[in-house]
Amino acid sequence: MANILVVDDQKAIRSMFKAIFKQISHDVDYCEDGAQALAAANKKRYSLVLADLVMPELDGIELTEELRQLNDYTETPIFIVTSIKSEEKKQLAIKVGANGWVTKPISPDKVLKLVSQTIGE
Repeated sequence: MANILVVDDQKAIRSMFKAIFKQISHDVDYCEDGAQALAAANKKRYSLVLADLVMPELDGIELTEELRQLNDYTETPIFIVTSIKSEEKKQLAIKVGANGWVTKPISPDKVLKLVSQTIGE
């Protein structure tokens, strides 16, 4: 069983992910912003991070930068999940270490496929 971290400031999005992740056996934690996520990552090792782009404290790009500086997160898959369609932001996210950019709305099937392809069932 893997540990997954979902970071999004919108309660509705976190609830959507909770509903989707009821279908899998992984342990999933949820944070409301990048600062909370960074604190959680310093306490627990996650196998996958799904982070919103626009959040208070640390945005998804800043969170990715911070996580990549931690020894346990140099190779961890990190995906930015956002409704923003900006090639510039996408390229910046990849440059600082994000593994991918996923545009909202995201279907449950796409979430489960991403998890399966990234860390397995």
